[in-house]
Amino acid sequence: MKTFFLTDTGKVRDHNEDSVIILKNSNNEYLLAVADGMGGHKAGEVASSMAIDHITNKFKEKESLGEKKDAVNWIRDEVAEINKSIFAYTAVHEESKGMGTTFVIALLTKDYLLFGNVGDSSGFVFKGEKLYKVTKDHTLVNLLVNSGELTKEEAEHHPRKNILMRALGANNPAEVDIFDVDTDVDGILLCSDGLTTMLNNMQIEKVLYGAGTLEEKVTKLIRKSNIRGGTDNISIACLMTDEEGV
Repeated sequence: MKTFFLTDTGKVRDHNEDSVIILKNSNNEYLLAVADGMGGHKAGEVASSMAIDHITNKFKEKESLGEKKDAVNWIRDEVAEINKSIFAYTAVHEESKGMGTTFVIALLTKDYLLFGNVGDSSGFVFKGEKLYKVTKDHTLVNLLVNSGELTKEEAEHHPRKNILMRALGANNPAEVDIFDVDTDVDGILLCSDGLTTMLNNMQIEKVLYGAGTLEEKVTKLIRKSNIRGGTDNISIACLMTDEEGV
């Protein structure tokens, strides 16, 4: 396994509200997570940091994630705790009212691959030179697409495409979607929407299956996003099961 993560402020924002992490425990189990913060004067970076710090500490406490059902419950429990922590923080820090964060997580063990998400940060798997989105965005336009009120093409250019229907710190209780995915993949890619609004799947695939090390590929994805405008912070967490074969 090869892993690498990177975050970048982009070309427009004056500070970075994203947080990202990849961890591995002694049982060769992997955690990848990305959080994209929002709201308040630099409060978004507080919310995203709280999410990533919490999940990091809790993962490090566990010797093993256990069986799949245990890992599913663990994701639900820890997302709920992060949500409570953000609400508790905003209750005593008036300047941070309205802060929140998206959150996407992937857990990989020898027996299962799970994704969880709240908001519009994305989780993908890639296999056979193709990128497949696992998570579903909790946005207003995605809700309208699913109900048939908008086409996917209309959603791409909708003026309210960034309005979130779910985020940690915005909804109580927190609702996290969990996805069970086949472990037979070339790799996992988690990212904030700073990547997916700048590059499409085909452009990302070309980099992932092109020349270079994993570190070079992730760096190239961020560089390409910035060349295309870099209108938001860009964060990527990537795992490749066999770098030589990709």
